[in-house]
Amino acid sequence: MKLEMKDAPGQLVAALKPVSEVGGNIIAVIHQRDEKQRGGMLSVQIVLELPEQRVKDLTRLIREQGVNIQRIGHERLLYQKTVMVIGHLIHTDLGDTVDRIDCTGYAEVTELNISMPAITQVSSARLLIKAVNREDMEQAMAILRRVAKEKEFLLVEPLEEIE
Repeated sequence: MKLEMKDAPGQLVAALKPVSEVGGNIIAVIHQRDEKQRGGMLSVQIVLELPEQRVKDLTRLIREQGVNIQRIGHERLLYQKTVMVIGHLIHTDLGDTVDRIDCTGYAEVTELNISMPAITQVSSARLLIKAVNREDMEQAMAILRRVAKEKEFLLVEPLEEIE
């Protein structure tokens, strides 16, 4: 599930509480609080286990909390590419780098593994990017190439590609 809610104290808890109320099990909650997010909104992804017959009740309860459901259901992103980014990732706002892809609506960074040897040394990150189709993946990669050039990252692509 991908949710959008106000970036205010208590909103995340209010959005998650209905999951337990309908007997669901939260496996993971992924969100990154970013001060630059549009309109004071927060995007949150939730991975959960829930019997299919309870989904309707869950969506109703979540919406009653004032939370917008952007996506629910099975994986819609069919193309994936794994890349490596090397540079001063934290100092140049890694969240911004990921958000530039995620905010497109057609591609997302779905996994991020980072190695930070020391504060003054370069970091490396492995990103798994998923997109709806091949053309959207290429657009997402074009965005990442521009960001890498702008922030002086070394971009190694692809480590792995699945279509």
